[in-house]
Amino acid sequence: MKRRDYLKNIGLSSLGLAVLNPDVRAMEQLENGGTPKAAPIKVPGGRTIDEAERDAKLLAEVFLNKHELDTITILSDIIIPADGKSKSASQAGVTGFIEFIVKDKPEFKTPVRGGLRWLDSESIKRFGKLFTQITAAQRIQIVDDIAFPVTAKKEFSQGVSFFTLMRNLTATGFYTSRIGIDDLGYKGNTPNDWPGVPADVLKQYGLSYDV
Repeated sequence: MKRRDYLKNIGLSSLGLAVLNPDVRAMEQLENGGTPKAAPIKVPGGRTIDEAERDAKLLAEVFLNKHELDTITILSDIIIPADGKSKSASQAGVTGFIEFIVKDKPEFKTPVRGGLRWLDSESIKRFGKLFTQITAAQRIQIVDDIAFPVTAKKEFSQGVSFFTLMRNLTATGFYTSRIGIDDLGYKGNTPNDWPGVPADVLKQYGLSYDV
C-alpha cells in the first residue's frame, strides 16, 4: 500500500494542545491557611483561557488502557511507517494525539474501543494471540483484509469501519505534527524574488519593459 502518498491527499484538521501548569506557591499558601492564588494556565496563541482549561482537563483524564494504546501505536505505524525520509506515526506522537481525540470527541470512544476489541478478536481467531502478540506479517494479513473498503468482504465490515477511522485519525495526527509537516515539505509563507514576466512571453504579445 502506498500509505504515505495516499494519506497526504486526505483533508486534515489541526488541534492545539495546552497543559495545566500547577502553581506550587499557591499550594503552599493553602497548606499554611492562606488564600491561594489561581493556578496559571499556559494559553497557546489562538486559544482562549476556557479552551486551555478544557484541554488540560481532558489531558488529565484516562480512557484508553495500556494495551489499547500499545495496539494503537502498532496500527498507526502500519498506516504510516518510518521510511528513508521521515519517521513513523508513533514517533510523531500520533498515539497521544488519538488518546486525546477520543476524549475530546466522545463519539469516537465506542468506535475506537470496539474496533480495538474486534482487532484482538480477529487476531485470536486466526492466530490464537492478541494483535500486539502476533508477528508483523500476521498483522499485515489482517490489515490487508480491512484497509480497502471497495474490495473488503462483508464479514469484515466492522473492521473496515474501524480501520478507516484509525487511518483518518493517524493521518490527521501525523500531518499536523512537526515531523509530518517536514515530511510534506511545507515551508509556510516565504519571500521570493520575481524577476518579472519572462522575455518570451513579452515577445509573444509584442510587449517589452522599455518605456
